[in-house]
Amino acid sequence: MSLALESIRILDLTRLLPGPFSTMLLADYGAEVIKIEDTGPGDYARALYPKIGEDSAIFHSVNRNKKSICLDLKTEQGKEIFLKLVEKADVVVESFRPGVMDRLGVDYEVLKKINPRLIYCAITGYGQTGPYSNMPGHDINYISYAGILEYMGVSGSKPMVPSVQIADLGSGLMSTIGILMALLERGRSGKGQFIDVSMLDGALSWLQLFLPAYFASSKKPERGSLDLTGRKAYYTVYETKDGLYLSVGAGEPKFWVEFCKIIEREDLIKKMHVPMEEQDRVREEIQSIIIEKSRQEWMEKFNGIEACVAPVNSLEDLENDPQLIDRKMFQTIDDTELGEVKLISPPIKLSETPGVIRTLAPKSGEHTIELLSEIGYSNQQIEVLTSQGIIKNRVG
Repeated sequence: MSLALESIRILDLTRLLPGPFSTMLLADYGAEVIKIEDTGPGDYARALYPKIGEDSAIFHSVNRNKKSICLDLKTEQGKEIFLKLVEKADVVVESFRPGVMDRLGVDYEVLKKINPRLIYCAITGYGQTGPYSNMPGHDINYISYAGILEYMGVSGSKPMVPSVQIADLGSGLMSTIGILMALLERGRSGKGQFIDVSMLDGALSWLQLFLPAYFASSKKPERGSLDLTGRKAYYTVYETKDGLYLSVGAGEPKFWVEFCKIIEREDLIKKMHVPMEEQDRVREEIQSIIIEKSRQEWMEKFNGIEACVAPVNSLEDLENDPQLIDRKMFQTIDDTELGEVKLISPPIKLSETPGVIRTLAPKSGEHTIELLSEIGYSNQQIEVLTSQGIIKNRVG
């Protein structure tokens, strides 16, 4: 079976979540992703818990289908190896703060002279320019600056931290899209280019539903009072008798009508767009009805009804969800050493070249010898480089 990106080689210097998520997507569809780690602890995600063998479950998830080589880029010999790898690479992805690669002597200006077709993607918190560019940060900081966190949560309470990393994963998607666009352009022009991905910029671009409205009206929304943040009775979460929850997303009149019919409150149909104060009362009335039955009982009543009602699944619910089962959204890899390892399947369904999880995440330095041999290093040279700590390879 052919894969969409099987002719593309990517050198991945990223760590933790945003960059590895981006290159995971590319690797799932056939790109040869070579994870370049330092000769010390390497990617910090390896050390997280819980573990699958030596490395964390999270590391295995976002680093499947990749190879690993360990280099000390602070040494001349380590840099020389990296530059040789760049000669035959299509893409370099890194997530250091601006200036780090320059100080190492392997920045884009250096690399494009070696390989003019190279696409170089730099993922940073705030971008390569601007007063914040060298500041440290994490997802919570980026969504704070982007104005996302301010509007998460209910009215009268402090902002609610989301359960998933919005800016981190969003920038991973932006990076993947940028790389694919640059590859497409290179097919026309023959030239590579520099991709500047900012987690803040990416997060800001997700404000499509209410930032343009603010620009147009100058009306500042309040936390918990936006149409789609849970205060409207037709778009919120209700608790069921068994302490579980239902989500209701009846955002169009036709869905709201069906919802009101099922809960036997057709008098509420006309109250879909009442002011916020009355929305609170409508929501409370509906909650008093929903609490009378279990989640399963309500799902049976709504079965086949177009009212946009769904169970609020916990992680333990996911494996039994018939839609996710049908979509084959979980894949189990049978590893001779680690046994069965279950991972999230590639999410983009291509009819001719679908993504596949072929291998688990590499062990630290697992492919160092293979890759150095490929670019002309002898066994003796590899032994010397290993003894000097310039490279690290997996033994056993």
